[in-house]
Amino acid sequence: MSDAFTGTGALVRFALRRSRFALLWWVLGIAALYYVTSVSLEATYPDQESLDRLAASVQGNPALLAMAGPDYALNTLGGQTAWQTSAFGAVLAGLMGTFLVVRLTRAGEENGQDELIRADVTGRAATSAAAVIVTTATNVLLVVLVALLLIATGLPAAGSWALATALGCAGLVFMGFALVFCQVSSTTRGAWGMSGAVIALSYLLRAIGDAGNGALSWASPIGWGQQMRAYADERWWPAVLSLVAAVALVGLARALYSRRDFGAGLVPARRGPAEYAWRGGAYELAWRLQRPTVIGWLIGLAVGGLAYGSIGDDVGDLVGDGDLSGTLTGGETSGEALIEGFYASAVLLLAIGAAAFGVASVLRARAEESSGHAEPLLATALSRPTFLGSHLLVALAASTVGTALAGFATGVMNGFVSGDYGRVGELTWSALSYAPSIWVMIGLAVLLIGWLPRFAALAWLGITYAAVVMFFGPLLKFPDWVDNLSPFSHPALVPLEDLSWPPLLWLTLIAVALLVAGFAGFRRRSIQT
Repeated sequence: MSDAFTGTGALVRFALRRSRFALLWWVLGIAALYYVTSVSLEATYPDQESLDRLAASVQGNPALLAMAGPDYALNTLGGQTAWQTSAFGAVLAGLMGTFLVVRLTRAGEENGQDELIRADVTGRAATSAAAVIVTTATNVLLVVLVALLLIATGLPAAGSWALATALGCAGLVFMGFALVFCQVSSTTRGAWGMSGAVIALSYLLRAIGDAGNGALSWASPIGWGQQMRAYADERWWPAVLSLVAAVALVGLARALYSRRDFGAGLVPARRGPAEYAWRGGAYELAWRLQRPTVIGWLIGLAVGGLAYGSIGDDVGDLVGDGDLSGTLTGGETSGEALIEGFYASAVLLLAIGAAAFGVASVLRARAEESSGHAEPLLATALSRPTFLGSHLLVALAASTVGTALAGFATGVMNGFVSGDYGRVGELTWSALSYAPSIWVMIGLAVLLIGWLPRFAALAWLGITYAAVVMFFGPLLKFPDWVDNLSPFSHPALVPLEDLSWPPLLWLTLIAVALLVAGFAGFRRRSIQT
């Protein structure tokens, strides 16, 4: 092995050890998406007639094709599984690859960890090589797991391996992009931003291409995977295109790495303005740190609302008449109530997404603490409540605005497709009615930050629990007390049901109590890194 790669094996073991739980959750989470989709489709569309109706309602609908992808074999369970998972799965695989590469390379340079590692007998390229090996192995594991799970549900083996391979290839291509951007940017945030922009651009190009003549889809790594035509006369050569692109990007990153100084990027960090018109102190700093993430989430929630709204009033054909359809329509199965139930459930799902963003946003305070950035700030006149409150304010405001924006976008697109804009106000208010539920989730995160900071990430279990209750509670008939533990189970399903204020007031009081307790703990405990 070249001296540049000395110590790669040790760094691979170190990376696996420090990222083992993150790897486990990424792989299991993405694999679960494919498995649950396949099982749900089989339960929702139990016969060929229902599948034919579903395919007829989708084919030729530009909005739905742009949202999910080309309409290959949509009258089969395999084709529907591929259509509903391939685009979103590729995005998740891209985010996973980006997370691993940035964490194992640029983040280590930025926080000084790699400087300590390189003080030992370690080659210059060992860190990047270890990141590539770990990320590649994770994608291979993901391919195998997804394929075996799909085969276990009864889908054809060839299509299952094609769909899983498309997923893994997308992850490898976006891994290559992330590695390149880690050389270009001098900060973790910059590498994340550029990588996220490429993933979003890839999705956009594919969406425009699939809604048109398909030409632009070939400019997207996501489109390459979908062109493997899983469960529809599979073709494997697009996978070669993805692998060649991934290898070329890794080679480019290696060449760029040799041209920059350690700790720096090819593009130097931009200097901030000499003066600020508004000196907002900690609140301004929190906003500047979170601004790109906030904008990205707001766009994502709006796009999600537009996607649901694009279905229009063709809800009956899309949700089918299987046992699972009640989960998607608030228990309704026909008429106007079915449409209102579907959109009430769609808004609920978007609200849970907004809550996920709120939790991620307020956990940024804990990340600033653990990275050592909070201690110098708190050594000044900045108080602890102000430090934590600055991130809390961003989380509360952005998540509340985000859920309202998602409901508004759903109503507007529904009106555009159906010609009736009467649901715009209803769906916007429906989304806003979940704001107290979102605040409870954020309050739980603040409580953990205040009293159990090392376990603050457990706040994500609340989001997971809410999603499980929403999707599987009606189907598995959970006891009432299990459903009631989720704060999202209490607001009325507007517009299917009339708005009820008492649950919203109680949820608000619970959120306030959690926040007060969390701030009390944060003021009393030691700052931890």
